[in-house]
Amino acid sequence: MSMARRKSITPEGGSSQPTFEEALAGLEKIVEKMEHEHLALEELVSHYEKGSELLGRCESMIKDARNRIDLITLQSQSDNLLDTHPQNVDDAENSPITNSRDDSDDQDNEIRLF
Repeated sequence: MSMARRKSITPEGGSSQPTFEEALAGLEKIVEKMEHEHLALEELVSHYEKGSELLGRCESMIKDARNRIDLITLQSQSDNLLDTHPQNVDDAENSPITNSRDDSDDQDNEIRLF
C-alpha cells in the first residue's frame, strides 16, 4: 500500500512524487484547462505553477532514464569489446604500448595536447 501512496498525486502539494505517466497526464489536464476554460488570473498562475512542477518532474525522469540507457549501452559496448578482443594478462605485459612507457627516447608513442 505504501507503494501506491508514493506514486499518487496529493492535491495539497504533498511530498508524494507522481510517476512519469501521472505527471504527464496532470500536465495535459492543466494545459487543457488553461487553453479552453475562462479562468481567473489567480487560477491561471496556480495552474502554471503546478504545470511547471509537473514538467520539471517529467524532465528529471526523462534525464534519469537517458542516463540509465547510456550506462547500459556503455556496459554493453565494453562487454562486446572485451569479447571480441580477448587479451590475457601475460600478453598485456609484453605489448609494445606498455613497454614504450619505459623508453623515454621514443617520442612517437607519446600523447600530446598541443
